[in-house]
Amino acid sequence: MACHREARQCATWRSRTKCAPAVIAALVVAMNTAHVQAQQFPVKPVRLIVPNPPGGGTDLVARIVSQKVSDKWGVSIIADNRPGAGGIVGVEAAARAAPDGYTLVVGHFPLAITVNMTKVSFDPVRDFAAVTLLATTQNALAVHPAVPVKSVKDLLALAKAKPGELRYGSGGNGTSMHVSAELFNLLGGVTMVHVPYRGAAPALADLISGQVQLSFASLPAVMAHVKSGRIRALGVTGPRRSEAMPDLPTIAEAGLKGYAAEQWYGILAPHATPRPILAQLNRDFAWALTQPDTRARLTDSGFEIARDTSAEGYARFIRSEIEKWAQVVRKAGIKPE
Repeated sequence: MACHREARQCATWRSRTKCAPAVIAALVVAMNTAHVQAQQFPVKPVRLIVPNPPGGGTDLVARIVSQKVSDKWGVSIIADNRPGAGGIVGVEAAARAAPDGYTLVVGHFPLAITVNMTKVSFDPVRDFAAVTLLATTQNALAVHPAVPVKSVKDLLALAKAKPGELRYGSGGNGTSMHVSAELFNLLGGVTMVHVPYRGAAPALADLISGQVQLSFASLPAVMAHVKSGRIRALGVTGPRRSEAMPDLPTIAEAGLKGYAAEQWYGILAPHATPRPILAQLNRDFAWALTQPDTRARLTDSGFEIARDTSAEGYARFIRSEIEKWAQVVRKAGIKPE
């Protein structure tokens, strides 16, 4: 039996020895192919899927930054708007795309909410490679002037004194306006009633007219109305004061510790995209954010440039956002419309 065992071991060793050069050669070819692909990338137009309609914040950030990268490459980046189902339609299309760098998708804030509200065919962490975070923007906690409050602490006191009487408008279930308010409810121990609209614009219109008492509306959308006095802003939702309205405190510093909510926009690629191409994408999109004209266009539109543009940082950020909002969705009982 020992002889048979030794014979088998020898046969296995000879087989492995014979195969080893072929395996090594195959690995070398694969590595060289990936290297050549990265050196030649891109040689044709790149498709950037935007999981929102044209004209919104996601579309604006995508077009501003991708245009700068396109100019650097001398190759077109074509925005492909694929709205629907809270961003799921566009992200699903990207998940099915060839992992060659020629299809990218804007990974943005609704992704962290939608995957916690409904079943999807993709895993935003497993099925995608993070390229870079591009920008963030905040919402503003704004009230109608008739509401007798001048600060976040005043609002908390009023909401506790009159549970269920204050109504806040949002652009619909699961939107940033909605979950920002529900986070306020949970951390503040208050109950304000949700009034969903079909979009942010009608919600803001009813806030201005006094049909609802307050809203957590996009800062760029409310700035002009705050300055005109048609609504009163009490604070911004982000972790830092906004450069657009630096005199407005964050909700956390104004009285609700631990509160932070911001919209974000970044670039994702299909998971198996070659690493050299991912590295180039990260370098070039991060480079675009350092260019003065790109920065000016973003900041003038109410966006804040990402501070950490590393792929690793963006991947960690996405995971943390999904975990954070999973708790809010569950505790607030948020369901799809």
